[in-house]
Amino acid sequence: MLLMGEDRIDEAVAHAAKVLRGAADRDWSVPAGGLDWTCLKTAEHIAGDFVAYAGQLTGRPTDAYVPFETALDDGTGPDGAIRVIEATGRMLAAVVRTTPRGVRAYHPYPCGSADAPGFAAMGVAEVLLHTYDIARALDIDAEPPASLCEAVLAHLFPHVPPAPSGGTPWTTLLWATGRGTLPGRPRLAHWRWHNAASLPAGPLALRQVTPAAAADLAAGGTGGLDWVDGGPFEGTRTAAVMVMKAYAAGVYRPEWGMYALIRTADELAVGGMGFHGPPDDNGCVEVGYDLAEGARGRGYATEALRSLSRWALDRAEVGTVLAVVDPANVASQGVATRAGFTRLPDRAPNLAFGLSRA
Repeated sequence: MLLMGEDRIDEAVAHAAKVLRGAADRDWSVPAGGLDWTCLKTAEHIAGDFVAYAGQLTGRPTDAYVPFETALDDGTGPDGAIRVIEATGRMLAAVVRTTPRGVRAYHPYPCGSADAPGFAAMGVAEVLLHTYDIARALDIDAEPPASLCEAVLAHLFPHVPPAPSGGTPWTTLLWATGRGTLPGRPRLAHWRWHNAASLPAGPLALRQVTPAAAADLAAGGTGGLDWVDGGPFEGTRTAAVMVMKAYAAGVYRPEWGMYALIRTADELAVGGMGFHGPPDDNGCVEVGYDLAEGARGRGYATEALRSLSRWALDRAEVGTVLAVVDPANVASQGVATRAGFTRLPDRAPNLAFGLSRA
């Protein structure tokens, strides 16, 4: 189970508190490993991230961070700093637990906003990694449970290939954040995590499905979503398997992956849509889609296909969006036609429809 939520925050905070209490009697005025901050300042930073992320989800700004800071009282020592990490971590967990689906707030990477699972994942990443930074300086072990590392990687680092031979989820996370090395990979000097994007489409939003959510869908789960009757449909689960295969092979590019179609009026998922992979050398990218039976006949797929096609054709590397449809699937042919696609030479035994940049 790789989905991200308040339980992951609680697990990560408990891990950090246990690790750090093992070194509470040491000198926290020394610089944390790899940072300019002292260990005490790094602990303050962890707490500040927790409160800042909670503030983003409660204040819900769309273009900036909520303007406040968190600081330890003068004279606070290691024991007090650990208690502050525990308290602020629980604050973030409580906010994530009570934030309605669909709420997004400003965060710069990479699409300008994140949802509650995204802020939860960032909080988990911050506490795991900065606990490691402190532990390095104090010469103690800080390796977290592998399941936590896998969840962070599958949510925030979908562009990072999974652990190679000789690596683990923890060493992969350290490599992905410039803190370690992996066999056959150059050390990173610069890095960014990736929050799932949300694209508007009339009454819908197209929300990127992370490898974490795809794994749950592929295993028969909901992907962390609430679905209309009859969902998710078979095509959505098949697409989730494709995402997982690409992720496992280290070739997954999240922007050219899978999107859930969310009806914003009630935050119910009505279907799935996405690409079969990145654009080919000729600038052609193939799209596929399906709707749950309880959501058909309302124009949802057409609206979503228009929106996703516009997004794709705005990318310099795309010249044509291709839809390949079974001849017996008259409904899908109608979706493509209403979205502005025109017939192309058949891709036997299927029909082909294309939309090109004007």
